[in-house]
Formats: sequence, C-alpha cells, structure tokens
Amino acid sequence: MKRILIAALLTLCTLSVRAQDEETEAPRLTEAGRIFRTEVIPYDTRRDADARNREAGGYYRAFTPKLIAGGEGMSIVGLTHEIPYAWSDGNVYLHLENVGSAYSLWINDRVVAEVEDPATPAEFAIGPYVRQGENDFRLILRPSATEAINVEPARRPAFENSYLYYQNKRSIRDFEIALVPDSTRKFGILEVALVAQNSFNYDETVTVGYDIYSPQGKLLDFNMRDVVIPGRSTDTVRFHPFIYDAYKNRWEAGAKTPPLYRVMLFTRRDGVYKEYMPLKVGFGKTELVDGRLMRLDRELQLVRTPYNAAADRKTTLAELKALKAQGKNTVCPDSPQPAWFYECCDEAGLYVIDCAGINAPEHRDDRRVGGTPSNDPSLADEYLERVKAMYYRSRNFTCVIAYALGNPSGNGYNMYKAYEWLKSVETARPVIYADADGEWNTDL
Repeated sequence: MKRILIAALLTLCTLSVRAQDEETEAPRLTEAGRIFRTEVIPYDTRRDADARNREAGGYYRAFTPKLIAGGEGMSIVGLTHEIPYAWSDGNVYLHLENVGSAYSLWINDRVVAEVEDPATPAEFAIGPYVRQGENDFRLILRPSATEAINVEPARRPAFENSYLYYQNKRSIRDFEIALVPDSTRKFGILEVALVAQNSFNYDETVTVGYDIYSPQGKLLDFNMRDVVIPGRSTDTVRFHPFIYDAYKNRWEAGAKTPPLYRVMLFTRRDGVYKEYMPLKVGFGKTELVDGRLMRLDRELQLVRTPYNAAADRKTTLAELKALKAQGKNTVCPDSPQPAWFYECCDEAGLYVIDCAGINAPEHRDDRRVGGTPSNDPSLADEYLERVKAMYYRSRNFTCVIAYALGNPSGNGYNMYKAYEWLKSVETARPVIYADADGEWNTDL
C-alpha cells in the first residue's frame, strides 16, 4: 500500500512540474521554487549576529522532517510547521541540506521543486506556497533521474543544517564582497555589492549599509545608502571604500593565523535596524595572468589534496590543520560543501578549488552526442543548475581561488555551456576542468 501511495505521488509530481514548465516565467523576484544565492542567515540584533545565535529574534526555524512512509528505494518524510503571523508579511525561504537522495518538495499539496542532485545544499523561495498557521511540508525521497552524474552524498545526519527563515519585504536579497588591492597596489578596497529587494507592490525606500573591523578589532569604515526600488524588484547598491594597511593583514594560505576582517551588512527602516548579516573576509585577490595563477602579484604554488568536510565543524577544522601541517595548502572537494567548511578553510588558511556536484566517469572518452552525459544536450540545464549552485554558495569566501566544472566526466556540450556561464559571472578566478583534454573550456 505504501509503495502504491509513493508511486501515485511521484506521478502527480511529474504532472505538476510539467504544468509549471508550460506557464509563463515570472520576474526574478517573484519566482518561487529553487533559487541560487549566498547562504546567510539574517539576525535581528547585532549581538545575536556576532554570537551566531540563530534562534533569537524569530527569523529562523530548524527543519527536521520525520519518516511518514517508506517503500523500495523511495520514502516520504515531512512535518507540519506553524508559520507565525509576523512571517506572513515577508519573504520565507527553505534551506535543505543533507537530504541524501534526489527529492520532490511539496508544500500544502503543491509541488515546489524537483531536485536530482543529492549532494549539493539547495534553497527555495516558498512565500507563494505557505500561509499563516499550520503548513504541511512533504519530501518524496526517490531515485534520481540523473544518477549517472551524481556525486555520492556526504554521510551526515539527515537534514542537518536544514531550516526555514524569514526576511522583511525590504531586505538584502544577495551580495558580493571581496577585499582586494587597489590599482596602485598600496591599499585595499572593500568591494561590496548589496542586492536590495522590495517585495511590496509599490515603490519603497530601502536603506542598506555595512561596517568593517580590522583583524585587530578597530572600526575602519561605516556607510549606508538609501535606494528607491520599484515594487517587486531589486536594485544593487555598491560601495568601494579604501582600507588602509591592508597589506599588513594579507590573507595567505600557510600563514600561522591568517587575518580576517569582520564585516556586518545591515538594513535600516525609519531609524531602526532590521537585519544583520555577519561575514569574515580576507585581503587578497586570486586571478589568472598570462596563464599563471597569481595572488597579490605572486605566482601560487599549489600543493593539492582531495578533501571533503567531515561530520562536523570541529573535526573538519582539526583535519584541515593536520593537512596544513603536512605541507598541503589547497583542498579539492568533489562537490559543494557546507558553508562552515569554507569558513574553516578561511580560518585555517587553506585554498579551495571548489567543484560542482558532477561525476560521470563512465564513457568519459565517448565523444558522440549522448555518448557521455557531458555531451548529452538534454542534460544541459541540470549541469548548469549544479554549476550555479556551486558558484553562488562559495563565491564570497576568501579561500576559494578557482572553480572546477566537475569531477573528471568527459567533455562536450554541457561542459562547454557550464564553462561559458561561469566565465560570464566570474572575471578573475580561473575555471578549470581536468577532462578538457586540450580543448578551450579550461583556464589551467
């Protein structure tokens, strides 16, 4: 009986997704379903942000579904979640991690998304699907339709670090941040691009800002700016302050204690601060110059080792420090990792070559159309989705010095498209691919 129920739900999922695909695409801000952006939790107060106290302020709820039904190779997990009144006047998101298999996400008997990648954390804009009061969340855990390209998921507790969170309708939707040298190579420049969103139906003024503290704890700069944003749209606010003495605090792999600057992003409304987002950033810039990988005008000599995050942050940090003591300075995961993994690499002083969750070693030498998944145009959207998920998760971490299109998986149309997309958004750090085999879609 359980298998019949699961099969029926899977059929309904397929029909619903097909119907959604036939609808006219909505503007970016009003899109529901999976989104790609930096993983960050907004906090209600600066104190809670500094302490990383997620539970305070009411912006965050842990998401821990329970088993409802199980069958051969498939199961249904879910929970009923109370959405408070305060959340009904804002934007609601769901972050899923450590799901362990491909899945279909349903909320209140409506399909939200189909995800084939079991390894990469995913985020969803679920405002259109939830309501004030009780809401029914269901995930159908099922075999992946793209099993041939999947990376084996990490063995961590199911749904660890999965959560719901809330943002005001006037808030920071995403951001880019880097502390890089100026053109004279004398000072640092904090490059901040805040994507502010207005989810109301009418024009609204959104105030966004930041402050930055040196590794020694000194306030170096503080700024904010008002921007009038039309209803249901976004605007990007950019800041470029000089940061003096940055060369004294350069971040380099191998340093005993790599210095990190503390940055706080925030919004303000009617004189009241509405959300805080705490970050850490190191000074430096990695770029490709004449075929050489350079950082602060010196060529990098990488001593690489494969490594994926351990079961928890404490163990991972200890293992990273052990690798560093062995002379390694660069770790290469085989898929996108938890956000705290990159924080650990920033703290320990290790470079990271991040990698999309693609692994299709079989038939990698078959260059016929469809001979390898990497040359099967029907999978192009799936390849791009995985590359986007990797890039937006890790782009703001200092430790990330390059991006890999995937594990060795042959070459072809999908890898060409993935390379072109990454190069369109990443202008400095190189994009590499071990199976390019002399073709143009790798920088190193």
